[in-house]
Amino acid sequence: MTQSGKIELMAPAGSFDSLQAALDNGADSIYFGVEQLNMRARATINFTLDDLHEITKRCKAKNVRTYLTLNTIIYDHDLTVIKTLINKAKEADITAIIAMDQAVIAYARQVEMEVHISTQINITNIETLKFYAFFADTVVLSRELSLGQIKKITSEVIKQEIKGPSGRLVEIEVFAHGALCMAVSGKCYMSLHTYNSSANRGACKQNCRAPFVVTDKENGFEYEIDNEFIMSAKDLCTIDFLDELADAGINILKIEGRGRAPEYVAKTIKSYREAIDAIADGTYSKERVKIWMTELEKVYNRGFWGGYYLGRKLGEWTDTSGSKATQKKIYIGKGVHYYPKVKISEFQIQAFDMKIGDTLLITGPTTGAQEIELKEMYVNDSKNSTAKKGDVVTMPTSFRIRPSDKLYKIVKTEV
Repeated sequence: MTQSGKIELMAPAGSFDSLQAALDNGADSIYFGVEQLNMRARATINFTLDDLHEITKRCKAKNVRTYLTLNTIIYDHDLTVIKTLINKAKEADITAIIAMDQAVIAYARQVEMEVHISTQINITNIETLKFYAFFADTVVLSRELSLGQIKKITSEVIKQEIKGPSGRLVEIEVFAHGALCMAVSGKCYMSLHTYNSSANRGACKQNCRAPFVVTDKENGFEYEIDNEFIMSAKDLCTIDFLDELADAGINILKIEGRGRAPEYVAKTIKSYREAIDAIADGTYSKERVKIWMTELEKVYNRGFWGGYYLGRKLGEWTDTSGSKATQKKIYIGKGVHYYPKVKISEFQIQAFDMKIGDTLLITGPTTGAQEIELKEMYVNDSKNSTAKKGDVVTMPTSFRIRPSDKLYKIVKTEV
């Protein structure tokens, strides 16, 4: 829970681009992985130990908490590595460690770092929570719980005054948006058994997302089914019943997506930030939910459903192998220079045309993900309404761009 009493909004950060997008759009906290020992080791760029101080610096400037994920299965040969990571995290003043393995939990507590219990522990009842309260100030509940079950747990935390090592009441964290899979709270062995690549070590091959054919082993007949993607769940989305989730007494709202692009982080965090604020000030409504849903549909998604919060017994499955986003980005060019006195940005166009009226996306490690409508530009020093490959373009922007930035055009996805 934030100092204002609002639910804490927790953003994924798989790169500096995404980290900055989270900071720019109202995140209260960010979670990230360093190198290999996290559940998105293969899916993201991942930060290095040398990045920890820069992460802390950026987040502290905006009063944003930082959580390092060390939530994989740990083997004996990993023990030296995790101790090094935790020591460096403490030195860099990272807020907390997200963990599931007892070795990680024990060492983090030994050096007096705050611990958050990962959803992989699969906490589903108050007695299990009470046990982990000896070690942790925050617990991420199992993804399979209903709103009623969550409310029972949060009520008991208050009633029994269950406190963590810090002396404050244990905070309850839940997933609010992003990818869901057929695994129970993130624990899966399918990738390990088929590719010898363990999802529980952050190396999931996502083969459950592939299309499947059902075959009768006795007679060899193949059966037609309504949806060949029978193990690929739709993405979780709670924004249309976020008021009910808030009423369940949760403290932290977690957005999944460390493997997603910075514009995904920007859109989801902005939408959920507005929704959390609307609940707090009494302006949350069906009309605003429609607007937020339209925005969320613009970035990567496999279709949406409400997960198990509303008591459904079975998952809802996507009918495609990729994204159902209503928009996509097309690479146009790269940043060249920024003129701060006149607030003009210069770009080199390297692919495709662009014109006045286009929606542009500019991403970068310091820029984050900035979306603008192109209203005026100069092409090769002359005012023009169109630009093509090879042109040098200048345009006004309210933010600084850098040579590392990439320029994209946002277009509607063809149905």
